[in-house]
Amino acid sequence: MKKLLLLLILSLPLQSADNEIWIDQSSGSSNSNFDFEQLGSGNIIGGATAAAGSMTALDLDGTVMNLNLDMLGDSNRYLGDIWADNYTGNFVFDGNSNTFNMSTDESNTYGADGSNVNVTATGNSNTFTLNQAMTALASTLDLDWIINGSSNSITASIDVDAATNYMDIDGSDNTVTYDGDGYAGGYFHLDHTGSNRNFNIQQQSTLDNDWLKIISVGSTASTFCVIQSDGGTSTSCP
Repeated sequence: MKKLLLLLILSLPLQSADNEIWIDQSSGSSNSNFDFEQLGSGNIIGGATAAAGSMTALDLDGTVMNLNLDMLGDSNRYLGDIWADNYTGNFVFDGNSNTFNMSTDESNTYGADGSNVNVTATGNSNTFTLNQAMTALASTLDLDWIINGSSNSITASIDVDAATNYMDIDGSDNTVTYDGDGYAGGYFHLDHTGSNRNFNIQQQSTLDNDWLKIISVGSTASTFCVIQSDGGTSTSCP
């Protein structure tokens, strides 16, 4: 049994409200495909239980899932929970002051195995938060970020075996906070061009090696904190 609830509200040009999509899809479908595109400013994608003035996370549930999202404009917001095993997500943001907040199978419902996530953002003052899986039972993640713009803030918490994370940032005043856990080793590659950098990177695999590569080109003060631990736990960056 498949349940799909999709509410789309399109504003009139003279109204202050903007485009809104509220989604609650469940049943553990074996093959789900979602394509969303929003144009303009102040757009929202979130959950069907949202109330006026607040957001809840959208709920997409299935064992095999493909999600394509394009948000073009300023001050757009995406808040989503993905519950899947094999999952491919492509996210494109073009504009300023956009907010992206996503979690994938944090309760280990399906295992979050075989995930492929691509995030491309162009603009200034964008904020990104990604939580991938909740336990080290998840395996195989390919995560790619391409960030073009200034004053970006990125936070990623990865609990996946054999996770590969590639991040390309072209801009200034960037902050990256990355926390990678798992039994098998993970790979994190950061290619940064800009100034005023602040990277906090933690890797703690229990049964294998972690790999980290940072290429950073900039001219002003920056702070790096890198912690690697094969004990599965680590202290936090100061």
